[in-house]
Amino acid sequence: MAASAAPQSPAATPGRAARKPRGEGQWALGHREPLNPNERTKKDDNGLNVRARVENIYAHRGFASIDPADLRGRLRWWGLYTQRKPGIDGGRTAVLEPHELDDEYFMLRVRIDGGQLDLAQLRAVANVSIKYGRDTADITDRQNVQLHWVRIEDVPAIWREIEAVGLSSTEACGDTPRVVMGSPVAGISADEVLDGTPAIQEIVEKYIGDPTLSNLPRKFKSVVSWLADVPYEANDISFLGAVHPEHGPGFDLWVGGGLSTNPMLAQRLGAWVPLHEVAEVYAAVARLFRDYGYRRLRARARIKFLIADWGVDKFRQILEDEFLGRKLVDGPAPVLPEHAIDHIGVHRQRDGKFYVGVAAVAGRVSGTVLNQVADIAEAHGSGRVRLTPYQKLLVLDVAEDRVESLIAALDAIGLQARPSSFRRDTMACTGIEFCKLAIVETKATAAKTVAHLEKVFGRIDGSVSINVNGCPNACARTQVGDIGLKGQLVPGPDGEMVEGFQVHLGGALSMAQGQNPNFGRKLRGLKTTADELPQYAERLVRRYLDGRKDATEPFAEWVLRVDEEELR
Repeated sequence: MAASAAPQSPAATPGRAARKPRGEGQWALGHREPLNPNERTKKDDNGLNVRARVENIYAHRGFASIDPADLRGRLRWWGLYTQRKPGIDGGRTAVLEPHELDDEYFMLRVRIDGGQLDLAQLRAVANVSIKYGRDTADITDRQNVQLHWVRIEDVPAIWREIEAVGLSSTEACGDTPRVVMGSPVAGISADEVLDGTPAIQEIVEKYIGDPTLSNLPRKFKSVVSWLADVPYEANDISFLGAVHPEHGPGFDLWVGGGLSTNPMLAQRLGAWVPLHEVAEVYAAVARLFRDYGYRRLRARARIKFLIADWGVDKFRQILEDEFLGRKLVDGPAPVLPEHAIDHIGVHRQRDGKFYVGVAAVAGRVSGTVLNQVADIAEAHGSGRVRLTPYQKLLVLDVAEDRVESLIAALDAIGLQARPSSFRRDTMACTGIEFCKLAIVETKATAAKTVAHLEKVFGRIDGSVSINVNGCPNACARTQVGDIGLKGQLVPGPDGEMVEGFQVHLGGALSMAQGQNPNFGRKLRGLKTTADELPQYAERLVRRYLDGRKDATEPFAEWVLRVDEEELR
């Protein structure tokens, strides 16, 4: 008996034309026609070219003269975003047109690659903040400094001041190679085998501002660090220190990390890269992303989606065959430290001097404070500071007999070297105060929550990180904090919609041996209003302290094993 014919797919049905698979806008496959407004704007003019218009036109004619495509697009290539107009509540974030949200002031992001600043650079940032930014300054979780209330008329003067000391805002935002993060203790840590700073410097000198890499599908975030003291799993590309059994110290290559609304962790390519090849491999990955990255839908344009579809084996093959022209060396995974490290407190350098790490609340400082830090550091024999990926600051090169005096002076301006774990482990994004994407306030909410927990608990034996984000975009790494808070409107006591947060619990990155990366628990309906957050956090911390197996059990492990009701 003959077998029955298999049913035909619609594309194979006689009389019906086969449907051509929809392209993802990949240049390498011939999909050059812009498929969304962002891609059209980039095709019309390279974002780097907007600087000349700022200097020659906009700074002279004012805000009203700025072309809309520059205002909400290309100015980002020079670290500029329009601020949110004051008084617009979070409920209108998604319903107003961009011009209705725009204030006539800008956020300016100063890129500080590797988080490294000498005192002249620190003072330049501080002075720009005071003169042009109403004394605002935030240390970000990408080792940048963000200033606010910047007028377009003042931008050329700001560029002159920061560039005179070797800083810039070039490609601090936009679909570009963003700031290259590095260990805040690169070159001074006794635990570091190989300093990645030369590779960071080479990347910046060769590729930042390169027109051939200034039109990527989306942002391109990177890390070069020997130590696992940076969030390497949450970046598009990371080079993490590893010792090859034959070739010695180098860097293990990771690709495809990113959080936001569709979080993914970076994956190892299994490739070992020597220090002198890091910049070359970085550029090759960036070019692969440029040519094969998805440009049709902006929500799928990060490199993590390409990795998810291709897998690391295909990605490595294309990287080697088409962009490097050679094979990469197979290599071992990095050896992680016993405990996660954030560098807060007093630590001995390899040269016998000390560095001191201090915490503001959620990175909020000011130009005045940064100037005071420079003065205090100089008075204690230090000529340089570092910014960390956790919104903290280090003062380097302090003699042992000057450490306590330094700590006291920094504490007097609100920067604590011996903070409570709550101050130490809290981060917050910009929030509705300035950000046009935000739904809720963040910085003040974080400060209020920290103050409440310090009042109730003082100091605890352990750590509970709190990551406060004003919207779903996870700039404060919502999904990988012990208590991750995603801003949204929630029902208040009387049923009205008020500022609040969806709660993620027990997230973590692999920053230490035995630490398992995960995005935590997101319980159905688990939300808190902003007003109730301090009390909710208190309840969680108390239950954790009472219910943990012993003082060594991390919050994330406790969260994963307890009943759901314990977390509400």
